[in-house]
Amino acid sequence: MTEPISGFSKLSKEEKIDWITTNYTQNAAQSRKILQTYWNLDQSVQQLHDEFIENTITNLYVPQGIAPNFLINDTLYAIPMAIEESSVIAAASKAAKFWLKKGGFKTTILGTEKVGQVHFIYKGDTNRLNSFFTYLKPILLAESSSLTSSMEKRGGGITDIVLKDKTKQLENYYQLHATFETKDAMGANFINSCLEQFAATLKKEAGNYDDFSTQEKDIEVIMSILSNYVPNCSVRAEVSCPVEDLKLTEELTPQHTAEKIVQAIKIAHIEPYRAVTHNKGIMNGIDAVVLATGNDFRAIEAGVHAYACRNGQYSSLTHASIEDGIFTFWIELPLA
Repeated sequence: MTEPISGFSKLSKEEKIDWITTNYTQNAAQSRKILQTYWNLDQSVQQLHDEFIENTITNLYVPQGIAPNFLINDTLYAIPMAIEESSVIAAASKAAKFWLKKGGFKTTILGTEKVGQVHFIYKGDTNRLNSFFTYLKPILLAESSSLTSSMEKRGGGITDIVLKDKTKQLENYYQLHATFETKDAMGANFINSCLEQFAATLKKEAGNYDDFSTQEKDIEVIMSILSNYVPNCSVRAEVSCPVEDLKLTEELTPQHTAEKIVQAIKIAHIEPYRAVTHNKGIMNGIDAVVLATGNDFRAIEAGVHAYACRNGQYSSLTHASIEDGIFTFWIELPLA
């Protein structure tokens, strides 16, 4: 039985490899050789990999490809995609080529609102807390002004702060629910800095608030952090064409093809077992682009799947309709 190890992070990369291959592989020498074949031959590049995360022993390469011919808002793009699953890029490329001569993809930003919360415990009278928040809100904005001035110059900043009573779900639990506009910035550091200031101001002002009892003054902040669920920071993409242009196979008429697609999406709207697989296919493409551009696909996955449940049941992210002989297929999802 392998013994626990202490100080693993302080070992050199070679020592880490020796330990892991000796204790967890059947052929240490062969395993070391395999791990080393994935090192970058350029030592400066490999050093970047080694320093990027903790306890690095080798690299995992994911193929990165290109899906060409994406006509988006009348501009032609070649889309980078990184993924280990075969046929995803081929399918995306085929779809892009199909819609290229039918007007391509039209996209719209529906909203850009982002969210952060201060979660806290308050053991006291809710009415007094509401009165305190009315007094507190302008102070929260004033004491965070040094953090928001630069963002405000770009047209962003804090858009609102509200007090939410969550005591029906968890005893004594409340939150400051804040919304933000961060323009072209992702805004994580900005939002979290504002939230930390809110928490400090909340604690300070509660301790000095004359209408609170001694117990009520002792507000406990549990955490202050942004949310990766941003239902009002959303985008829409759509394609459309006359139904007669949907001649995909010899077996089906264009009308029957359009009707089957609409029916398939209706099934994904009401059947979670189908919806999960349906949305997984959608995220094949989205994750591949997010990964290829060096962004956080886990955050996007979490937010998108929460969005798919926003009406109380997990459901399809896409929609389709046939109206006046026009087939339209669209998607709406939260995406910063």
